[in-house]
Amino acid sequence: MNFIRVGTACPITRVADLEFNLEQIIICIDEAIKNNTKLLIFPELCITAYTCGDLFLQERLLKGSINSLQKLCTYSTDKDILIVVGAPISFSDSIYNCAVTIFDGGILGIVPKGFIPNYTEFYEKRWFAEGYSIVDKTIDLPFQKHIPFGMNLIFSDKAFRFSIEVCEDLWVAVPPSSYASLAGANIIGNLSASNELVSKASYRRDLVLSQSARCFCSYLYSSSGVFESTTDLVFSGHMLIGENGLLLGENERFQRHNQVITAILDLDRLNNERLRNTSFRNSFYKLPYEFNSIEFSFKDTGYGSFDRFVDKHPFVPSDPKRREERCREIFNIQTAGLAKRLMHTGSRKAVIGISGGLDSTLALLVTIRTFDMLNMDRKNIETITMPGFGTTDRTYNNAVALCHELGTSFREINIIGACLQHFKDIGHLPEVHDVTYENVQARERTQLLMDIANKEGGLVIGTGDLSELALGWCTYNGDHMSMYGVNSSIPKSLVRYLVDYVAHFEMEKHVGSILLDILDTPVSPELLPKDKDGKIAQKTEDIVGPYELHDFFLYYFIRQGADPEKILFLAKHAFRDDYSEEVVDKWFHKFITRFFTQQFKRSALPDGPKVGTISLSPRGDWRMPSDASWNLWMN
Repeated sequence: MNFIRVGTACPITRVADLEFNLEQIIICIDEAIKNNTKLLIFPELCITAYTCGDLFLQERLLKGSINSLQKLCTYSTDKDILIVVGAPISFSDSIYNCAVTIFDGGILGIVPKGFIPNYTEFYEKRWFAEGYSIVDKTIDLPFQKHIPFGMNLIFSDKAFRFSIEVCEDLWVAVPPSSYASLAGANIIGNLSASNELVSKASYRRDLVLSQSARCFCSYLYSSSGVFESTTDLVFSGHMLIGENGLLLGENERFQRHNQVITAILDLDRLNNERLRNTSFRNSFYKLPYEFNSIEFSFKDTGYGSFDRFVDKHPFVPSDPKRREERCREIFNIQTAGLAKRLMHTGSRKAVIGISGGLDSTLALLVTIRTFDMLNMDRKNIETITMPGFGTTDRTYNNAVALCHELGTSFREINIIGACLQHFKDIGHLPEVHDVTYENVQARERTQLLMDIANKEGGLVIGTGDLSELALGWCTYNGDHMSMYGVNSSIPKSLVRYLVDYVAHFEMEKHVGSILLDILDTPVSPELLPKDKDGKIAQKTEDIVGPYELHDFFLYYFIRQGADPEKILFLAKHAFRDDYSEEVVDKWFHKFITRFFTQQFKRSALPDGPKVGTISLSPRGDWRMPSDASWNLWMN
């Protein structure tokens, strides 16, 4: 499934002690191999150490460096791991600060450092030449001839496409890795020797992650450690592994032992991001030179134990602080969208059906915040509760209390009589609790809301969420329809946290207590009669499956275009402590079936704001035939 384990290493070094440094490098490689690591990068000039100063001009050091590379090549035979080390190499009467890529007994290619820093504490031009103009060259070493040498090398094995830059190359306005990524590289390695200054680590981390996001790639960063010379500078051995803006791995700096960190990359995820982003593809013509692909083959593409973190709730940040920030941002987007629609239509009123459930509650909270922002009277919000055959006392009382405490105009319209008349009109027996029985209620409620909106000169505010739209869990021309759907791109797993956020940070305490009870209420459309104890008998997740599973399926199906086998693999890993494999299979089958058969509902969606990376609006992110076959995904 195009997962691969990669790593970065920071070995103990002694300045100019080549034999010792090689021993430590090999120790790190052996550790990485035990974990099935396929790519391991080391710091800049790790063969010699970075802080050799004028010793780089000594022939003894340069020849010794080449000798160490030969020994490392011999060691690498049959190891099935791509090794990238830093070393000084003479070429055409100059010395270059190089990244040397070694695999299975030989050097695949050598990449010189493109940009040589010569400011503040850096004065590398005293020893090294800049390599940014070197392309399509070869170099001969005593033990191997015609080695590819230049900035334009990509090392490829199937989905694995790796390129290199060295330290300062990342800090320039247009890093070489940008060009390499446009040429197809999906993994970038950076061999660095970045000294520590106050707050520099956070800036370095931001650089790595932003470059991985900009280039839709994984970015591996390894920097020299504390055993470099401390004559004027201190190094910390900072190591980072990023993937499309996400931090997959980071070490603890200032350690006094060999360090290796690894992470499993999802190359399919990176490649899919590039497929969908047309701006990335359109940048291709700007490449300053052609890239050469150096082909090689791993014998085994295993990654060891699957320890990649797979978030069960990809729409919901696990960190409470980030979750609070996310909810605040979403709430602002929703209210800004509704405010613009009200102002554009000249509507002074909003009409919203309140059931006492999560979705209608969130829609009401958005409407309240919008009216407050526009200095409009909350009494112009027409909140209507419409009890039916399955309405319970708990949801009814919460709906009434919430509308009262928020100061809206409130009315109650019982729909049972109208539904019974409709059953009679269409010849349906009231005791037959089928889809007709349920949908008559949903459409009666929507008709009331629409007609009241016409009468009052207002807009009907939609309450349905993204998860319901994905599953088609809405009545066509019933709750499926509105004049503006404020929840349309918010998954069910996130709706709960949004209501919780508003309860704690946006509303008065007496309102918050009602919201917290709504949060504890089971999700239900309440279209079937109550049980004998007057409680909810129809629970949505018993019928369509757990929303947390469906939201997981939706994320990987839409956001990453992943194969069903991969979605199931990831789901079973993420939910291994919650659901059996059979249960995951069952609900994935349900997800695919409903997603394909219910597209016609999504093709006729009302307007609503996109708030996250996924929307099913037919005017934006998702355009799909309503009658497409699901066989390919089911098989």
